[in-house]
Parts: sequence; C-alpha cells; structure tokens
Amino acid sequence: MSRTTAIAVRELSKTYKDVRALDNVTLDLEPDRIYGLLGRNGAGKTTLMSILTGQNYADHGTAEIFGHAPFEHDPTLSRICFIRESQKYPDDFKVFQAFKSAALFFENWNEQLAQDLVQAFDLPTKRRIKKLSRGQLSAVGVIIGMASRADITFFDEPYLGLDAVARQIFYDRLVEDFAEYPRTIVLSSHLIDEVANLLEHVIVIDKGRIVIDSDAEQLRGTAVTVTGDAAKVQEFAGSAPVIHRDALGALSSVTIRATLDSDQREQAKLMGLDLSPVSLQQLVVRSALSNTTERGLDERTEARK
Repeated sequence: MSRTTAIAVRELSKTYKDVRALDNVTLDLEPDRIYGLLGRNGAGKTTLMSILTGQNYADHGTAEIFGHAPFEHDPTLSRICFIRESQKYPDDFKVFQAFKSAALFFENWNEQLAQDLVQAFDLPTKRRIKKLSRGQLSAVGVIIGMASRADITFFDEPYLGLDAVARQIFYDRLVEDFAEYPRTIVLSSHLIDEVANLLEHVIVIDKGRIVIDSDAEQLRGTAVTVTGDAAKVQEFAGSAPVIHRDALGALSSVTIRATLDSDQREQAKLMGLDLSPVSLQQLVVRSALSNTTERGLDERTEARK
C-alpha cells in the first residue's frame, strides 16, 4: 500500500449462502477525495463498506485502511465514520446525547459545525431519537458524519429520508466543509444524478463486481447515444462497445462507449444522425445492465461445458 492510498482492496470476495455479494473486488482510494459508490440494491455496496469499516469480514482477499486491516484494529477504526440509512442508537438516547457520544469517539469532532447543521435541519435536540421522524433521524446521521471530520467517512445512503430541500442542504454543506477540511468521503447513493456534481471519482458495483472505476471528469463524455436510420447508426458505431440498444422499425438508438472528436461529430451530422450526451445515471444503469447480460452469457456458456 503506497503512502498516497487511503483504502486498498485486493481480490475481495464475500458470499452469503448462495449469493456472491462481492466477487474478486480490487480498488485503490486516495486520501482527500469524494468518491461515489454507486449501484443497485443488492449490488454489494453495503457489504463492501461493512468490511472496510471492520463490521464484517471477507471470505477471501484483503482490505486495508491506511495500511492496516480494520477488523478489531481500534487505531484504524477511530479514524473511520460509517453512517448507514438504518443507523441504530440506544433506545433512550436523546438527540443531543447522540452528539455527545460522537464527540467522545471522534477526535476531530467539530461542535460548531454540528450546531450549525442542527439549525440548518431544524432538528429538535431534546427529543428522544425513537420519537424522531425518518427525515429527522436521517439528519442525525448526516450531522454526525459531517461533524466527525473523520479521516474516512462512509455515507451509506443515510440522507434518503431527507426531503429534496434538506438533501440539497447536505450536499452544499458537505462540499463547503470538504473544501476547508479535506478528507476521504465515500457516498453510496441511488440518487445518482443528484450527487453527480459532488463526485471526483466514480465506482460502480453490480452483482459484486466493479464495472466502472474512473475519475468523474474522465467518465463524463465517454459514452454517447446515436439515433437515426438503423443502418447508418450501425455503420457509425462500428466496433465501439455497445451498452444499450433500442430499435423501432427502421430507426435505431444505440449507446456506445466512445469519446468523439469534432470530425466524428461532423460525420454524424452529415449522415443525418443525432448525438446526445449520456448522463452519469444513464451510464451507471446501462453499464450495470450490460454487465448483467454479459454475466448471464458467461454463466450459460459455463453451464454448457
């Protein structure tokens, strides 16, 4: 593990009964960046984060945080904050008690930031946590995750209970605080287009496999949808990898992995084809569907042997 790596994962696998939750995952995450860990329900996101935070263990492979396996390693665990959507707190805790406990555990805890966020989310700090609404409970997790200022913070979709306005407050304050106090942040989300502008690096996991691991800026523009006469679309697409295809009679719409230059765009125009950009959400969804199709073909081929 190099000094510029915050998280190093090598050939990590985990199986629950007959479900392969992680399948030979290898990753490197650098310090002081915001990562998006994206994928569908059951893709393996939570399993991966649970192993990285020492709350679960792998069947095979290794996971290191700053050069140490996190499982039962207190010095490493003290540098990690893991906030889940279904975060649990003691039944009789009031909101302010949850924050006091967090302040004792996280050495970088910032009380001023916590109080600012309490005001922003209009959170009743003297109310028992079990009496909170889903949105208020999400706000508690978000505040702890941000105010901890842990070296590595995992957000496993705890903000899903927030309404659109509150989620935007979270996004804005996260970027603002990260700019002043950089750390490694991993956002797991289904709301891909909402978080797209926050992300510096995108990791997409599907059926336990990594299907995209790319710098966000490099990823944008790596796919395009070509629409028009089916024969011309096929001619233009050539041998480029196809990640999605629609057809209606003589018309066709194909999403290909390709970064087009000005000459290629002019060629498409002359051929009467329409080019449209692919959003991060479309790219993630279509890559996952493509992976599912390829995996199904592989499994059927293996079964025939």
